[in-house]
Amino acid sequence: MIDVQRLRVLRAVAELGSFNQAAAALHLTPSAVSQHVAALERSLGAQVVVRSTRGVTLTPAGRIMVGAAESVAAELEYARQQVDRLGSGRTQLTIATFTSGGRLLLPGALARLATAHPETVVHVRESEPEDSLPLVRQGAVDLALAYHFDGPLPGRPGPNSSLAWTALMEDPLHVVLPDAHPLAGRETLDIAELAAEPWVLGCLKTETYLRRYAERAGFDPEVRGTTSDYFFARSLVAAGMGISLIPSIAQTPQVAGLRTVPIAPPTPTRHIGVATILRRNHAQVRTLIQALQGQAATLGET
Repeated sequence: MIDVQRLRVLRAVAELGSFNQAAAALHLTPSAVSQHVAALERSLGAQVVVRSTRGVTLTPAGRIMVGAAESVAAELEYARQQVDRLGSGRTQLTIATFTSGGRLLLPGALARLATAHPETVVHVRESEPEDSLPLVRQGAVDLALAYHFDGPLPGRPGPNSSLAWTALMEDPLHVVLPDAHPLAGRETLDIAELAAEPWVLGCLKTETYLRRYAERAGFDPEVRGTTSDYFFARSLVAAGMGISLIPSIAQTPQVAGLRTVPIAPPTPTRHIGVATILRRNHAQVRTLIQALQGQAATLGET
């Protein structure tokens, strides 16, 4: 039988990348961590990690066991929540969301949830997808309102994962320029036309995305400012510091003196959706997903 504590230790090693850091996080000695991993390997008859001067790498068997460890931890957390629910008589629903999506999509959806399930106690955590999706898998949140660009979901496990993705809407990124900019009157812009422009960006992931698109167009963008807030980035554009690349749903509230211009295809786009674990989709989760779909459809009509 596989020991749950050994799985917990392996998961910490995988997340933190070393035995020493895992030991500190688990309040164990590095020797104890090593012993747990060795015992797990003996019980499996397979190596789960490879240690090197660069840290710890999972073997194929190790990746399978880390996935199992996440599932076990999630099921135990879900069971604890179910027991708590028996005692309180009220359903707890925890939601992780990224800022701009939560601001526009979540309030209206929560109002519908409150009408359908007034006994539900809702908790909301602000979290970017690379953090919120693992929280769903671990059972720490019931669902995550998240996004990804043109690659896979961040940290998404393999095809046998129980993580389910419900698409809500496409969120194209637009160029934001001062009203007086020579290109502000254009209906669309090709990214290559902006090669000489300085940039101010509202998200580190947007900068990564911009650099990828710029590389395809043959230039290296000059980024003069990076913030964690799209409104702040647009304010800096209005002040004449540069231009920006902003998702459609992050264009409000309006900033005076700015013009928004779509990018010609292929248009950089965020794909917004909801991540859940299918077998934990109780009535409140299903209601909230339907409400979010309704909110997304309404936004798409405006």
